[in-house]
Amino acid sequence: MIIENEAQITAAVEEAMSRTPDLRLREVMAAFVRHAHAFVREVRPTEEEFEAGMRFLVALGQATNAVNNEVVLAADVVGISSLVGLLNNETGCGQTAAALLGPFWRANAPHYPLGANLVQSETPGEALFVSGVVRDTNGAPVAGASVDVWHASPVGLYENQDPEQAEMNLRGLFTTDERGRYYFRSVRPAGYPVPTGGPIGDLLRAQVRHPYRPAHVHFMVTRPGFKTLVTQIFSDDAEHLNTDVTFSVIRSIVGRYVRHESGPAPAKDVTSPFYTLEYDFVLEPGEMRIPVPPIE
Repeated sequence: MIIENEAQITAAVEEAMSRTPDLRLREVMAAFVRHAHAFVREVRPTEEEFEAGMRFLVALGQATNAVNNEVVLAADVVGISSLVGLLNNETGCGQTAAALLGPFWRANAPHYPLGANLVQSETPGEALFVSGVVRDTNGAPVAGASVDVWHASPVGLYENQDPEQAEMNLRGLFTTDERGRYYFRSVRPAGYPVPTGGPIGDLLRAQVRHPYRPAHVHFMVTRPGFKTLVTQIFSDDAEHLNTDVTFSVIRSIVGRYVRHESGPAPAKDVTSPFYTLEYDFVLEPGEMRIPVPPIE
């Protein structure tokens, strides 16, 4: 098509893509073009603004490396990651709500026996004992489920961000027992700011938004025959619980981190105060799928 005016552009692009053999790719790209062109017509960016937008997209890629995924972070801070997760993981049958994977999950966490300590290098902080049961939507325990855990330190840094922490510190993989139970020991995590040294930091500052996430522990629960559950359990008294920069705090996954000022701890070497968190996960039937790690 030889273009006569701007009104013809969208139809011309749709026609060019209309013979795409992959039906899902055809559907997705057609919708993308319609919405993207409608956005451009609504906003009417100047050529200078368009160039700035292209530079922003380039900067996202340039800021992404083995230890930082700026593209995932971009999807997180505009709510797209949380929206995709909620659209793909309904909770109508009682299954645990999903929450975004985030930019800090790493594959191949060390496998530990139940009750092991995630702390693998000096990490000052108050002890946290986490336990629960993995069940199916009928209430039956799920034995042999893998429970992948990772979280930030008490100073708000994941181990790949902090040279003071050992490799894979505060990360671990556990297998539920015959009663579906999991339990482990760690230190209570702190809330933290998302990385702000790249273009997403510039965007947040331009929008006068804070970069903080409330304290939480990440979980990925998997077992063949069940849909992979990726979620986070937030601290009920965490700062920024109502203003999470990634919009991923869902009421049902706010856990109760109980502070014990006195009394014996689950481990003999721990003195008061310490924290406990009990949380049960419910898996729905489906396909087990392991996501692509956002960092190495």
